[in-house]
Amino acid sequence: MDNKTVFETLGMTEKVGELTAEQITKVKGLGCLRDKRYPDVFNIRVITRNGKITTDEVKSIAEAAERYGSGEVAMTSRLTIEIQGVPYGNIPHLVLFLKERGLETGGTGAKVRPVVSCKGTTCVFGLIDTYSLSLKIHENFYVKCHDVALPHKFKIAVGGCPNNCVKPDLNDVGVIGQRVVKPKYELCRGCKKCVIETGCPMKAARVVDGKITFDEALCNNCGRCFAKCPFGVMNEAESGYKICIGGRWGKKGERGRALEAVFTSEEAVLEAIEKAMNLFRDEGVKGERFAETIERLGFDYVQSKIIEK
Repeated sequence: MDNKTVFETLGMTEKVGELTAEQITKVKGLGCLRDKRYPDVFNIRVITRNGKITTDEVKSIAEAAERYGSGEVAMTSRLTIEIQGVPYGNIPHLVLFLKERGLETGGTGAKVRPVVSCKGTTCVFGLIDTYSLSLKIHENFYVKCHDVALPHKFKIAVGGCPNNCVKPDLNDVGVIGQRVVKPKYELCRGCKKCVIETGCPMKAARVVDGKITFDEALCNNCGRCFAKCPFGVMNEAESGYKICIGGRWGKKGERGRALEAVFTSEEAVLEAIEKAMNLFRDEGVKGERFAETIERLGFDYVQSKIIEK
């Protein structure tokens, strides 16, 4: 493929030097962000699957950075990789080089952004398979809904437990792993030193009048008490997913608010995310974040649309 064909494929011109606003906007849609230090140099975002890539993909990204950029790469807060220092004239060659190796650029615009997840699948505190769920979210919403225009960017994060390492409640939709323990109070022997009471990080468990009790307002379903009682009081539990909506960081940062339901399957989570995204698409106003849509429409109304049967 010759130079002219490469540029025409991506709808670009070979002009270098001072670029027009239209040219800068066009390549931004490809995940190319101008380096403010130079008039015609860009940093290009390569999409990962929630931070995971193969060793062959790493080699391809490194080769692309050496061929077409400055030889440097950087990680973004959304777990994508930026190839640094790419001259405008190299952008089409780099994009097609990556595409031929199964990689794509992007991650900008008023659409679903790359999904972020923690390492809950392998982390000792992880309560859910974050790799499995986040990959399904990536395929269903980042890939399949890539051309869906939204009022603003729409960020999704998956956390494996209430430790919130990837700050899911600061995303438009955040999923948090849960372990809902079902105590068998009749088995409690009222131990003088209760391992459940002393081990609860939220101080939600207390022995009162010789029996274990829980303050549901304090309990965050972290599951740290599961199977810790030697008499089996805490041996039964159900894994689940809490979903927060309307979070965001930045100049107007705010934590998302949790939906009342605890979801019990990946399929139910995917359905809830789809309903949230569709509501934002249909009832959001251009330029407003999902948090502002929720504030304008009312949380109860939005919640009813997401968890309706």
